[in-house]
Amino acid sequence: MTNKLLLVLACLTSLICSTMCLSKGGESYVRDACSVTRYQDLCLHSLASFSRTAKDNPSKWARAGVSVTISQAKGVTQSLLKLRKQNFLKGKGRVAILDCVDCLQDALDNLHNSLGVLRKLSSQTFNDQMGDVTTWLSAALTDEDTCLDGLEDKKRKQVKLLLNKVTNVSYMTSNALALVNKLATTGPQCLENSK
Repeated sequence: MTNKLLLVLACLTSLICSTMCLSKGGESYVRDACSVTRYQDLCLHSLASFSRTAKDNPSKWARAGVSVTISQAKGVTQSLLKLRKQNFLKGKGRVAILDCVDCLQDALDNLHNSLGVLRKLSSQTFNDQMGDVTTWLSAALTDEDTCLDGLEDKKRKQVKLLLNKVTNVSYMTSNALALVNKLATTGPQCLENSK
């Protein structure tokens, strides 16, 4: 009876230790990936779920960074479209919302272009692909900044909320760009096990 109890305790202890080590290892992967980003807390929060699949692969982290940014940008664009339909802003404020929708849709196009290339990286055209992706991500950042610059009525609660959402997307885009730059400096040799 005592031997069975010791065996069960040993198995439980082993299971608990391996689970703790795995989660610490996953945290290590995301911390390492996010170490190159400007907004590390946001990076850690938004990319933590990718630790088990991305591990230490810069290509997978770059794709993950762009993917979560696309999801956020879509959500913000939908919020803007709802505001536009509500007609709560008049005059310049309404024009700013319309301009912001256009800017975010352009940003989404650039983000989608980037993700498309990141999914089809080739060692033969790697440098050209990295050039295209960094150009598109930089353009997405510019689109997001243009949207932020146009929103003037910062005292209104809905505009403040919108500003926070667009700012969050621009921070995520900045992080995605940093992850892509890390991939670019790592070089095409990291593509061997990235699919």
